[in-house]
Amino acid sequence: MDNPFKGRSLTVIDDFSLDERLYLFEKTRELKKAITENNLDELEKFRINNSDFGIYEVFIEDSTRTKESFKNAAAFHRVKLNTLETNYSSINKSESFADTFNTLCGYDNLIYIVRSQQEGLCRWLEENGKLYAQRNKMKQAPAFINAGDGKHEHPTQELLDEFTFLEQKNWDRESIHIALVGDLYHGRTVHSKADGLLIFKKVKVDLIAPPELGMPEYYLNKMKDNGFEIRIFDSIDSYIDNNDIAQLWYFTRPQLERMGDAILKRQDELRYRITFRKELMDKIPERTTFYHPLPRHKLHPTIPTFLDATPLNGWENQSANGKLIRIILLGLIAGTIGHDFTGIAKKTTEEPETHDYIQEVPVDENKTVKEYAEGVKPISSGLVIDHICRGEKEEDIRDHLARMIRVLALYGKGGEWISRSREYPDKMKGIIFRPEYSAPGIKKLKQIAALAPGCTVNVIREKKVVKKLKLNMPPKIYNFPNICCKNTDCISHSSQGENVPAEFKRITDDRFKCKYCENTHSFKEIWI
Repeated sequence: MDNPFKGRSLTVIDDFSLDERLYLFEKTRELKKAITENNLDELEKFRINNSDFGIYEVFIEDSTRTKESFKNAAAFHRVKLNTLETNYSSINKSESFADTFNTLCGYDNLIYIVRSQQEGLCRWLEENGKLYAQRNKMKQAPAFINAGDGKHEHPTQELLDEFTFLEQKNWDRESIHIALVGDLYHGRTVHSKADGLLIFKKVKVDLIAPPELGMPEYYLNKMKDNGFEIRIFDSIDSYIDNNDIAQLWYFTRPQLERMGDAILKRQDELRYRITFRKELMDKIPERTTFYHPLPRHKLHPTIPTFLDATPLNGWENQSANGKLIRIILLGLIAGTIGHDFTGIAKKTTEEPETHDYIQEVPVDENKTVKEYAEGVKPISSGLVIDHICRGEKEEDIRDHLARMIRVLALYGKGGEWISRSREYPDKMKGIIFRPEYSAPGIKKLKQIAALAPGCTVNVIREKKVVKKLKLNMPPKIYNFPNICCKNTDCISHSSQGENVPAEFKRITDDRFKCKYCENTHSFKEIWI
């Protein structure tokens, strides 16, 4: 069968299906056994072994473990490895990421390992790389591995974490009870666990952090949606006083420097609440293991160095597993490993978009346009958008009417009105009427639907409604010049200057997720 991994990118942990991750772990387990037994013939089966196969490390943000483990993994494979010294690259001359990576693609490189502050960068590079490959008739589009992007995700760290947890649990996937301790707000390694821990059938997560460093709402909700049992504690002390303590603890480094002067003034207090101390040793269960993605702060380690020589130390084996996981990952993407995969692969193509959120409503061709009770004069020809923000507060409706007029450029004659709904007299609604406006096309209807889900669009000719459409929320919002992710660290945010077109996918009735950084927005927040 074809290798389902060849040429794939890994931008978030969910880019690989559960079966694909389990296959990766099994291959890592085989590799680790071969290394332990010094089985040289078996080790050869895992190698790419092609000195012309190009891999590039591009670490725009500093790294030790991730960068060096990938470097050593590439050495195992005997491939061509290049490192872009970003401090001396044209990125510092305001060259776009697309242009930089297009240049590197032209030098016959197929895998890029990228760490950045810009969230969603690898997703964008994956899209751009496919277009570059098409334009230049390349046999294979480049693949991108996210080595950590801002406070978004760190999928390869999640892979080595999951593998390490499975080792610790003797490959029992029935359940896991884990405490996540530290800076859960900025900690991209814990954000990846919202999907990563799905390798276990039953998941219980204890979140231990002061509110200022708490898990972002999006990842908290994702954990709940994935069926995880969640408990929240504001300190190790409050956690350890309860009688149900996890045997797996996962610490993260507090990144207080990112949170401003008000937080820095309280840094000692906040660190104390997420730092393990000697006097707590007798309060934790037997066979407890501590993990940490590292680095530890040399002055303020959340796992103090006195624990290094204790049975609590699981982070050293965890770190060593990083090279093994990344050896297998590179082999999968190169196509050397993966031909015997038999599970369910992640679907990599989207279903074609339909327009079933636009519903035509039958109209009475003989019925003339009614005059509204508040005295709005009917128009003889034009457009009426009705039922806007039905049920919301009057001031909110007024604000949104102004937003719609600006975004849709509904300038000129006509007006807007706030009226009581005939169907629900206790609820207010907004109305926009514009004489002499033509019937909107599909793209404009989609824009109206995304701005005012639940509204109706009435096309009027000779004082009669000739077409009536009810618009519901579309599944995606994209391809509009006046939408933008509100996260300034997102690669699609205008402040990044990368000209990445914003795109949002609906995750609930009125919430949308950015395609790149995965920050969530209400449908009103994405319009500029």
